[in-house]
This record gives sequence, structure tokens and C-alpha cells, in this order.
Amino acid sequence: MTTDFGVGKLALVLAAMFSALPAVAADLLQVYRDALVFDAQYAAARASAAAGREKQPQALAGLLPTIGATGNSFWNDTRYDVRIESQDASYSNKYNSNSYGVNLTQPLFRWQNFVQYDQSKLLVMQTEANLAQAGQDLIVRVAQAYFDVLFAIENLRAVQANKTAIAQQLAQAKKNFEVGISTVTDTYESQSRFDLATAQEIAAENDLEVKRYALRVLIGKDPGELYRLKPKAVMEPPQPANMEQWVTAAEQDSFVVQAQQAATEAASKAIEINKAGHYPTVDLVANYAQTNGPGQFGVGSIDNTTRQVGVQLNIPIFQGGSVNSKTREAIARRDAEQAALDNARRSSALNARQSYLGVVNGLSGVRALEAALVSSLSSLESNRLGYEVGVRINIDVLNAENQVYVTRRDLARTRFDTLLAQLKLKATVGSLSEADLERINALFEAP
Repeated sequence: MTTDFGVGKLALVLAAMFSALPAVAADLLQVYRDALVFDAQYAAARASAAAGREKQPQALAGLLPTIGATGNSFWNDTRYDVRIESQDASYSNKYNSNSYGVNLTQPLFRWQNFVQYDQSKLLVMQTEANLAQAGQDLIVRVAQAYFDVLFAIENLRAVQANKTAIAQQLAQAKKNFEVGISTVTDTYESQSRFDLATAQEIAAENDLEVKRYALRVLIGKDPGELYRLKPKAVMEPPQPANMEQWVTAAEQDSFVVQAQQAATEAASKAIEINKAGHYPTVDLVANYAQTNGPGQFGVGSIDNTTRQVGVQLNIPIFQGGSVNSKTREAIARRDAEQAALDNARRSSALNARQSYLGVVNGLSGVRALEAALVSSLSSLESNRLGYEVGVRINIDVLNAENQVYVTRRDLARTRFDTLLAQLKLKATVGSLSEADLERINALFEAP
């Protein structure tokens, strides 16, 4: 009993020690690597890419020989009735017959098969571009979810700080009213602001919970504590510092454009494939067959061996107009893909412009809000001092406190939006990679 109690006590002590240890905080790079393994959307993209790569070996099969084998074994019950002038005779025979054969067909000229093989290469290119785009999207989605959690934390902290300040003002207003140095209006105003701050706190807590769950959906576990953006983090402007260069690169190098370009070229190949329905085909054919069975009228047995090697020509003459109809359909689909390519280029150009301006204007916004925060804090101190000496009223202090809260929240949002715009700008030109995430991750520190 003593030993068991000692072991149990030791286990409780160890459990308490380990539970007291702080959880390891997760940085942006670790969250991204967890999402690479768990995210269902990216897993679906990988599986789709694996399926798409099979288009090429399937098309190659149309250029290679096909070999088939057949065999059969029958039990036969045969009756012969012979009539010669006035005499009739009947014979019956029960026997087993067997046969087997092997045939080989090697396409020599099937134009649609050659074109289809070229088309399969384009379809694989489209598949790879789609997978690469899914990888870019994953980085952006992870960063968005990560920044959303951090902003929700900053928002909650600002709301709570604002609520605390208002609570202090409310207590002071009540005290001043009790001693007769302020009116009841100050108390009512402070109480109203406090109730509003309480509602804002509840909303901020709910928003944080939702944002944390959204991040959990990406990585499959509770992210725990997250690295925070350094207060003095310096964000670099885009290089090159020329928007038109980014736009031009986006129109050419975006994975969305590359995928659509491959789809358009594949659609052009489909026109050739359908036109080939009018062309003749030439195949090399080889057959081997072995048959054995009884001789005539059941006398003896016959073994028959056949070997054939030759060239087979097929010339389509009329197929009810289906070839022409399918060709017209393929032309229309090619035109649709071409229009989709034009749209992809224009959308990529627009996204590049938006992201570039998001970075440039975001950096300017960060500098402006940093200066505004300094001014807001100075204004708050001045109003507090003025309230103490009687030259400011309670509402002035509350407004100054609220301005600090709004400025801090806007600064946090602008910082995160600027970082996200940097990632999106790289994604528009197809150059976003884990290295870019590492560069941004260096701007964060453990909480």
C-alpha cells in the first residue's frame, strides 16, 4: 500500500509539473507545414494531379501494339441424315472440339492516335499547373487564416483595454458624483460606453474562436499560441518597384494562365483528332490459330493450324455526319477555351495591380497609422491631465481612449493586410514559395 501510494503521489507531482509547462508556440512556417499534410483541399489537388498524369500513358497505349488471346472448348452432339435415291442413312457423333488463337495489332497509321498523344502532354502540363496553383493558394490561405487569428487577438486585447479604461473612468465618474464635483451625466455617459465595450468584448471573443477554428480546419489540430508580429517589424516594398513589370509577368507566368494556355492548346488538338475521323487507318495484323476436332462423319480427327501476317486498311466512307458534327463541336470548345485564356490573363493582370497597390499603399498606411498612434496616445494623456485639472470633461477622455483603440486595431489590420498582399503579389506571377513564407516568418516572434 505504501509503495502504491508513493508511486501515485509521484505521478501526480509529475503531471502537475508537466501541465505547468507552457505550450510551444507555433510560427507561420510550422502552421504551413502542418497544412501541407492535413489540408483536404490541397490533398484533393494532389490526387487530381496524380490522376491527370495518367493521360499520357493512356494516350501512348494508342501507339503501341495490342495482343489478345482466345480459346474455347465445346462438347458437340451432331446428327447426319443422308438420303441417296431411295436409301436413307443416319449417323450421329458426339465429340469434343478445341481451339485457341493469338492475335496482334500494331497501328501503322492512325493520325488521331498521334495527335492524341501530343494532346496528352498538354493535359499533363495543365494538371501540373493546377497543382502548382493549388500550392500557391495553400500558402495564401494559411497566411490569411494565421493573420486572422492574430488580428482577432489584437482586436480582443484592444477591446479589453478600452473596456478597462472605460471602467476606470466609470468608477471615477461615480466617485466624483458622490462627492459632488461632477454631474450624473458623466456617470451615465461612462456607463453607456462601458456597456457598449462589454458587447464589443463578447463579439471579439466569438470572432477569435471562429478564426481559431478556421485555422484548425487547415492544420487538423488546435494551433495553440501563435508567434506575433514584432512591434518594429520592417516590411520591404516590392522588387522590382514597377507595377507594369509585375502585370506583364502575371499575364505570362501565372499558373492560372499556364493551365488555361495548356487547356486551349489541348482543345486545338481535339479539332485535329475529330477531323482524323475522315482519314484511313493502316494496321499491321498477325494471327495464329489452332483448331482440332473429328474428321468427316466422325472418322479420324483433324488438326487445323492457321498463321496470318498482313496489313489491314480501313477507309471510312460515310458515318452519318458525326465526324463533321464532332469537329464543329471541338472548334466551339476551342473558342471557349481561348476566351477563358483571355479572361485568365486579364484577371491575373488585375490581381497583380491590386496586390502591388496593396503592398505599396499598405506600407504607406502602416507609417501613417504608426504616427497616428503616437499622436493618439499623446492626445489621451493630454485629455486625462485636462480632466484632472478641470479643463476637459469625461466625454473627452472617453473619446481619446476610443481613438487609441481604433488606431491600434487599424494598424494591426493594415500590417497583416500588407503582408498578405506581398504573398498574393508573388502568387500572381507564379513565384510564391516556402522561401517567401520563411522571409515573412522572420518578422514574427514568440509571444
